[in-house]
Amino acid sequence: MFRFRNSLAVLFIFFSLSTSAKFDFNPNCVKAYKEIFGLKLKSARTLIETEKKINPQNAIPYLLDSYVDYFTIITSESIADFERLKRNKAARLARIEKDDKSSPYYLFAQAEIHLQWALTYGYFEEYFNSSIELNKAYRQLQDNAKKFPGFLPNQKNIAILDAVIGALPVGLKRAISVIGIKGNTQKGIKTLENLLISLPQSPYAHFYDDVVFLLAYVQTDIVSDHSSYPKILAYAQKIDSSSLLKSYIISYSAMRTAHTEVALATLNNRPAGPEYQNYDYLDYMAGTIRMRKLDHTATSYFQSYLHKYKGINYIKDTYLNLAWIALINGNKDVCKKYIELVKTKGNAIHDKDKQALQEINDPMPDVDLLKARLLCDGGYYTKALAEIKDKRITDLKHLRDRIELFYRLGRIYDELNQDDLSIKFYQSAMDMGKEERYYFASNAALRLAAIYEKKKDHKKAREFYQIALDMDNHDYERSTDSKAKEGLRRTGG
Repeated sequence: MFRFRNSLAVLFIFFSLSTSAKFDFNPNCVKAYKEIFGLKLKSARTLIETEKKINPQNAIPYLLDSYVDYFTIITSESIADFERLKRNKAARLARIEKDDKSSPYYLFAQAEIHLQWALTYGYFEEYFNSSIELNKAYRQLQDNAKKFPGFLPNQKNIAILDAVIGALPVGLKRAISVIGIKGNTQKGIKTLENLLISLPQSPYAHFYDDVVFLLAYVQTDIVSDHSSYPKILAYAQKIDSSSLLKSYIISYSAMRTAHTEVALATLNNRPAGPEYQNYDYLDYMAGTIRMRKLDHTATSYFQSYLHKYKGINYIKDTYLNLAWIALINGNKDVCKKYIELVKTKGNAIHDKDKQALQEINDPMPDVDLLKARLLCDGGYYTKALAEIKDKRITDLKHLRDRIELFYRLGRIYDELNQDDLSIKFYQSAMDMGKEERYYFASNAALRLAAIYEKKKDHKKAREFYQIALDMDNHDYERSTDSKAKEGLRRTGG
């Protein structure tokens, strides 16, 4: 009899929980969400656990748990964190699947988790698992869009899939399209921009920071649209100033678009304290930014990154940067020491680390040309020109340096809006380097295409985008192909 009554009680509790189960993005969950996107992950965890105790029927905390894991992994870039946290995914999905199927959050929450893991698996080169998660996310988002066409959070994820898939290399994109997944980068960007207008006046305003983060990623990393920087800055300024992610978005976008002083000021004034997630990549950024000013204090930031960082990326590139700082300072012995460490330390997964391995197999660069490259990347174009304007091809021993001299002059004159000179030097770099593995020729073709696109000469622009796409076996080929493909799409190719 006791067992029978106890079974009835358990059944009643289960029935009560299942019938009242819901997705309630209440103020406590909104606060936890904002803490996550401010990179205050400890505080977020506390709020999430409190919500679970107060409202055990609410499934939103389990979605928030997944966000915490995602940001833990992408800030640490640690294989140990990845292996440890991926075990949480199945249980969270199982909990969400038991919830209210009539809610727009039901499929969205599952798709969000699948999308997070698609990106995470891809980051650690588990591409088969990534493709499975991507397919699941895509299907659920499409189903949810049919059921709830006005549900704005769903549009956020469809937009990022559009943007990322639309920019994939042709072969991979074609393979994905076989299972029905297609993409359109410009459509994705437009949707994200529209969401940034509509979200603040909606019940889903708390998703604003996420959309800014995604748009900044697409514009800076996927399409490398430098002209989008003022928009990204304006969007990011509306994020709460206590958010470390806001500092990252602004400083990263500024660094990638040669607004070095903004990037440096933002990093110098970023919020700090034990409540924030450790984000060692910011030290790498701080070193990179200072290096582009030829500020030798960059060394201490790079060394800090190497000392604290437990992840897999930018280690080879950091040692290469330390080598180049030593070379600029005239210390060739220290330079050689760091070059040896490029060979033995870190991984060759990220393009920057792959490029570092390539560069150390070449002769040491001409110092003046190296300074010009760094200053140019930092947006200091007049100073960069001063370093190489009197250089002659005959002054340079190595073919790589000769190609780069033409390319670098093209870049500088391009940024100084002297199109005739930039076209002349880009063409020379392309002619001299089209059969070589260096990225200078393919980038020159891309930039020539961009000049003609700006002039509304789409026929000429398409010609150079196609030339860039047709070049094979060169550095950053995947990135170049993606940009060329998007350029052809824009210009009707």
